[in-house]
Amino acid sequence: MSGYLQEAYLWTKQVLSIMEKSLVILQEIKDGSLDEGVAYASYTTRSLFQYMFLVQRHFEISHFHHPWLLQHFAFLYRTILPGFQRTVGIADSNYNWFYGPESQLVFLDRFVLRNGSGNWLAEKIRQNRVTEGPGQPARSQRWCTLHTEFLWYDPSLSPAPPSDYGTSQLHYFEDWGVVTYGSALPAKTSNTFLSFKSGKLGGRAMYDIVHKSKYKEWVRGWRNFNAGHEHPDQNSFTFAPNGVPFITEALYGPKYTLLNNAVLFGSDVSGACFKPWAGQITESCDSKWLKYKTGQAADSQGQVEVAMQRQDMVFVRGEGSAAYNPELKVRSFQRNLLLLHPQLLLLVDHFALAQDSPSRAMSAFFHNTELAFSGIRKGSMHGAFVRHDKDKYKMFWVDDTGFSNKGTVGFWKYPANFGYNGSNYVNVTAALRYPFSRMVYALVGPGVELQSLRVRGDDQRLDIRVSTKQQTYTVHLVTGEVPSSPLYAMILSDHKKVVFERTVAEAERPPAEVEEYVNLVEDNLQHVKPVFQQMERHILSRVLNSATFRRTAERLLQFSDKKKTEGIVEKMFAKSKNKQGRAKGGRRLNLGYKLSENLPDIFAQIELSEKRDRQRTFRRVYEDNPESNVDSHLFIDYADKKGGLARPQAKDSEADPGESLSHTGVYIRLFLLMNTGTFFLLLAVLVTRFQGGHSLHTHRYFYSILLIDSCILLFLFSSCSHSQC
Repeated sequence: MSGYLQEAYLWTKQVLSIMEKSLVILQEIKDGSLDEGVAYASYTTRSLFQYMFLVQRHFEISHFHHPWLLQHFAFLYRTILPGFQRTVGIADSNYNWFYGPESQLVFLDRFVLRNGSGNWLAEKIRQNRVTEGPGQPARSQRWCTLHTEFLWYDPSLSPAPPSDYGTSQLHYFEDWGVVTYGSALPAKTSNTFLSFKSGKLGGRAMYDIVHKSKYKEWVRGWRNFNAGHEHPDQNSFTFAPNGVPFITEALYGPKYTLLNNAVLFGSDVSGACFKPWAGQITESCDSKWLKYKTGQAADSQGQVEVAMQRQDMVFVRGEGSAAYNPELKVRSFQRNLLLLHPQLLLLVDHFALAQDSPSRAMSAFFHNTELAFSGIRKGSMHGAFVRHDKDKYKMFWVDDTGFSNKGTVGFWKYPANFGYNGSNYVNVTAALRYPFSRMVYALVGPGVELQSLRVRGDDQRLDIRVSTKQQTYTVHLVTGEVPSSPLYAMILSDHKKVVFERTVAEAERPPAEVEEYVNLVEDNLQHVKPVFQQMERHILSRVLNSATFRRTAERLLQFSDKKKTEGIVEKMFAKSKNKQGRAKGGRRLNLGYKLSENLPDIFAQIELSEKRDRQRTFRRVYEDNPESNVDSHLFIDYADKKGGLARPQAKDSEADPGESLSHTGVYIRLFLLMNTGTFFLLLAVLVTRFQGGHSLHTHRYFYSILLIDSCILLFLFSSCSHSQC
């Protein structure tokens, strides 16, 4: 390592600059989530947690109270299906995690939670790991976090589950736009998992940073973020009654709307991948990545409007019309999920069209990556089912006129460059009418036998009667855009009434920009230099032979401003022959520490050199085009700003900050021209007027003047070079 400190210092400072900026922006995410989903989040946190650990250990920079980190356990705990083997597969995903998550969980327990919950969840996942078949970890991923799990595990924290473990809980990730219910439970009857996704592209924080131009010093639109691993999946859902995946995500595949549990509209609008059906505006027809950087796709979003749990029932509503091409003129695409029983889910889609909407049909898809769908019929209702062991998991559907169209079942094969073969699906199409239409789906587990499904309603309300062999449910659902009812929904069942009341909606308050965020990063960067200075002294103190010392000294002096570098090396080389000295009284001296005092401050000179380069670039950019409103602040760091270096503005501003920078160059040019003229004038006088007859004293006098003037010229040329004149 000796002799390479300056390279290590520059590299470390650059890494810290990038990572500290990322952690500042990560403070905008308050729910502990990452928009790329659980699998890719484990990819990110594998490295992020190592970074947090290392900067705390070596530079005393602590991020263990970071607001995102404080909530990240919920992201791991609330996304696990019953049985601790699978997670929600939102965005590009496999069946669970790419890396860990045992390593990440013991990290959270040791440095953040300190309550044993992280160790407990890591233990449950380890005990239930899939060893063969779908869900087993790849060899390249399974063991690469084992060393950090060993380093971070704290045996003094006895494994203890969270206080609400054992009961089904509803959780809403506000930034991610995802709702989950029934996570992290044992796989048994009546332990049901439900998820719903309807959020902003990239998550609320990233979307707002881009669209509200926050963090202008660092962020230049979507180019600074990567939403390519997301899917066109607004208003999509999954359902796992008894912990059995019935409706699942289609995992890591092409970015098509029809490969998500979402809806397409019948229309021949531009940009559609499967005409005459149009999916969400972000779907990509010819790329492996989501379309998100430009055009209408950059503004795509969905919204979770309601997420409530009352007794043992759940109601979730999302709005997804803003995720589709505006040319479709879909005024509203409202999806409602009502979990009436652990094995009975009611799904209601409400469509409101503009009068001149070109769309008069819709097509809904439902997926299962492992189990194939088969068609089924009960009376006039069409449906589909999957078989798990000996049990059947069924779904039926009708529209708001009572008509049930036959669905299509099949298998969608993925291209060879994806890690999965494809997905089984059932496709349901129906006609749409102006001004509104509804579709109702009933999904049941093997413990519920559906007998009938009746629907009627008006422009504001929909009444649904669901009859099963066990009991009957009457659902009153308010779907109007400006409803007069104080309720979202009311459910009546066997002398039991459950009400989901309408509450006063709180205005969304996006997080404020982190104050002094540039200074905050620079303050953390100041922790680096003292550590490397100490390492420099330590390395020099361990040099034991002259050849090694010479190489070390030469490399450490590489960035020095001293001109006589070889002389300094020779001086130090001579001292190194006496490896140790004694002070008065016989006390030993450490030669390395003594010699380090003779070296220039390498790291201070590196920073000074960087600052000079930035300032030269700043002046050159401004002087080349002084009237442009160029982003010159990109070349100036925190230290420059504290020193008062001004940022150029447009020409029509009240004051020209660049004017002060050019005054010095103007004066130097003026004196340079005057002095050059004086020099040649004196030279001409000496040649023409003083050729002979004059005393030697007079000649010496004029030669002295010329010599002095030559020195002044050299000084002016040097000053002019430094000021870019």
